[in-house]
Amino acid sequence: MSIKYAILGILSWKSSTGYELKKLFEESSFMYWSGNNNQIYKALLKMQEEGLVSSEVIHQESSPSKKVYQITEEGMVELKEWILSSPETPEFKKPFLIQLAWSGLLNDQELNELLTRYENELKAQLLIQEEKHKRSLNSPNRNPRETLIWDMISQNLTASYKTELDWVQDVKERLFKHQINEEQSKMNYKLIEGPKKYLEVMSAATPISTENDALDLVALCGENDTNLLMIHYTALSEDFFKLKTKVAGNILQKFMNYHIKAAAVLPNEIIQKGRFRELASETNKGNYFRMYESKAEAEQWLLQ
Repeated sequence: MSIKYAILGILSWKSSTGYELKKLFEESSFMYWSGNNNQIYKALLKMQEEGLVSSEVIHQESSPSKKVYQITEEGMVELKEWILSSPETPEFKKPFLIQLAWSGLLNDQELNELLTRYENELKAQLLIQEEKHKRSLNSPNRNPRETLIWDMISQNLTASYKTELDWVQDVKERLFKHQINEEQSKMNYKLIEGPKKYLEVMSAATPISTENDALDLVALCGENDTNLLMIHYTALSEDFFKLKTKVAGNILQKFMNYHIKAAAVLPNEIIQKGRFRELASETNKGNYFRMYESKAEAEQWLLQ
C-alpha cells in the first residue's frame, strides 16, 4: 500500500507538519515506512495537487514559520473508500530466515550466537512494544471504540513478537539443548522483589563488555518483567572503565534505547579515577544510568 493512506489517516486525526508526520512514522510500531523527508513531502505535494489535503503557513515569533497540513473533505472520502476496500494479504518478510537457511555453513558456536542475537533482539523489541502499549503512545483515543481498536492492534504486534520468540527458543532448544543450561549459568543475578522489583547482577562468568552483553541484560529484564537494573563492579569488564574503548558509551546507549534504568555499584576510587570521573559526573545528572558507591544509594535512586 502507499504511504498516502497512512498520511491521510494521521491527518484525519490531527493536522500535522511534515516533520511531525515523520516523527509519528518513526515512533509507530505498525506504520513502518522509512518516513524520510522526500517520501513524505512528495506525497503531501501530490495529495495537495489532487485536493486531498490543504496547507496553511503559520508564522511564529520565536521560531521559523511552519506549514501545517489538514485533510480535506475529498481526502476524507478517499480515505474511507480505501478503508472499505478489500484488505491486502499479510506479507511475512523475515530476512533472518534467509540467514538461517544457509546457517549450515556455521559451526555450533557461531550458529548458537546468531540465534541468541536474534532472540535478544526480539526480547528487546517485545519490551519496547509492551512499554508503548502501556503508555498508549501516539494513539488518538477519541472514543472507546477507537481506543479498543488501537489496543487490539498493539496486542496483534505483541503477539507476533511473542510467537517469533517462542519459535526461535524452540529452534535453540532442539539444536543446542545441552548448551542452554550453560548459558544461563554465566550470569549471577537475582530478582529483588518489592513495591518495585529490580534485577541485581552480582557477577558474570564473562564480564560485561559488548553491546550484545547489554542486550542480554535487556532481555533478562524483559523475562523478569522489570526495566530496573543494578550492576555490581564485579560484573563489568575492565574495558568498561577505559573511555577510549567506548565500551561504557555503547552499553549505556543500549540501556537508553530500550528504556532500562540502570545503576552501577562501584568502588569510590573507580568512580573518581581519571577521565572516568567525568563520565560518572555526567551520567549522574541523567535519568537512565547512574553510578554509586553503595548498594543502598543505588537502590534508593532506582526505586524513587
